[in-house]
Amino acid sequence: MSIKFSFGKAPKAKSDIAVIFTFGNKTLTAFGKELDKGGKGQIQAALSASASFEGKTGQVLSVSMPKGADFPRVLVVGAGDPKKVDILTVETSGANTLPVLKATGAKCASIFVDAPKTLAIEETEFASAFAAGIRLRSYSFTEYKKSQTPQALAQIDVILEKTAAAKKLFDHQDAVADGVFLARDVMNEPPNKLYPDSYAKRIQKELKPLGVDVEVIGEAQMKKLKFLSHLEVGKGSERKSCVVVMRWHGGPVTKAKKTFSKKPVAFVGKGITFDTGGISIKPSAGMEAMKMDMGGSAAVVGLMKALAARKSKAHVVAIVALAENMPSSKAYRPGDIIDSMSGKTIEVWNTDAEGRLVLNDSLTYVQKTYKPKFVIDLATLTGAMMVALGHEYCGTFVNNNDLWNKLESASQKTGEKLWRMPLDDAFRKAMEGKFSDLNNVGNMGRFGGACTAAGFLEHFIEDGMPWAHMDIAGKMDQKGDKGTTTAGGVGFGVRVLDRLVADHYE
Repeated sequence: MSIKFSFGKAPKAKSDIAVIFTFGNKTLTAFGKELDKGGKGQIQAALSASASFEGKTGQVLSVSMPKGADFPRVLVVGAGDPKKVDILTVETSGANTLPVLKATGAKCASIFVDAPKTLAIEETEFASAFAAGIRLRSYSFTEYKKSQTPQALAQIDVILEKTAAAKKLFDHQDAVADGVFLARDVMNEPPNKLYPDSYAKRIQKELKPLGVDVEVIGEAQMKKLKFLSHLEVGKGSERKSCVVVMRWHGGPVTKAKKTFSKKPVAFVGKGITFDTGGISIKPSAGMEAMKMDMGGSAAVVGLMKALAARKSKAHVVAIVALAENMPSSKAYRPGDIIDSMSGKTIEVWNTDAEGRLVLNDSLTYVQKTYKPKFVIDLATLTGAMMVALGHEYCGTFVNNNDLWNKLESASQKTGEKLWRMPLDDAFRKAMEGKFSDLNNVGNMGRFGGACTAAGFLEHFIEDGMPWAHMDIAGKMDQKGDKGTTTAGGVGFGVRVLDRLVADHYE
């Protein structure tokens, strides 16, 4: 059950708990003082008695109120120095407050926002960001838990003066959260439930009602369109490969929905719904995490839901390349030379370097068909990226400084951290083949694997096309624990790309 949010000047219903703020100290705001007066000074007494609570960002103090008070319990949340408050710290405070709220067993909570005049952001921004932090933290994947305790917390009322402005900001964040949750859901689905065909159907079910034009390209049509290297990757599986094209017309729609009234922006996602490594099979330890090797596609699908849910004015085309990489007598092999839509031939040195083989055809297709303003691809592409950047940053390869500057700005606003990685002729040349145009591993051995993977993809980018490759391998899992899926999918990429589109392409 999801939490419902409302914004008003008074609570919608009788609340079990109130949330108030202090800013870098133990001084109550006007709302807080009013509640404290009704509670016979209990809040201020609890603040004075607490040695650990100082009003710092993320600190939460729970206060049990006396009989007759307006609320049975009050949470005092530290918001930090008002002059240093920003959207991300407020979101984090909201996220940190949710577990405390839930632990009280409250069904309805009222959040009272009355910030000091010295606050570095607008009070409306503070209110919406705090609520958004709670919303994002509220996610859980319980589809296959047959015995579960219903969630008690069902309603949150956010109380402030400028309710309309705060709600408008939150509505955008709420729509983005819907996209993030969809991305997390599909990443958390088990591979016997989520495979190319079922995934394509899920995309149609989720996006078509929102007005997204969804086209599923099956294997027969893929052959005609020459998605040839993509088809090779999926040959070893009984599950047929497919490509899903999603089009969002944020402005005037042409008679033919497949065309845009102006150049769209383009996103491409790797969608390997399970990756055994194929004939070059992976070690068994941790292989269960390979159900999330479609994390790039999850981000793209989640982004499209976010854009459609908030009625973005941008023109967007998105493609997810779906396949299952399995070993069998039909599987492609090391040593095979395969074709691609671009016309370039590729020698396969390792069947576990399959992500780049499904991406290259979709990159070619989206450029040829839609002539977009830019192309951004997302993929859980290389373990080498985790070696380079750990689990803190998404390695991002960009061939255009303007596009990088826009991505970096979006990253700083959303907290989805990007780090620019090098594109160099040396990495491109390393991917040239001896018996074919390219090979899928390169001649640098185990060194620079994330860079050579980007160098491979760069061979399929048209001259002058702004392009970014986001290797999200290290951002796939919430905890980043090697070899575990216990934490679940993050849905990384939805927020930063939504911000990119909102800031520059609407």
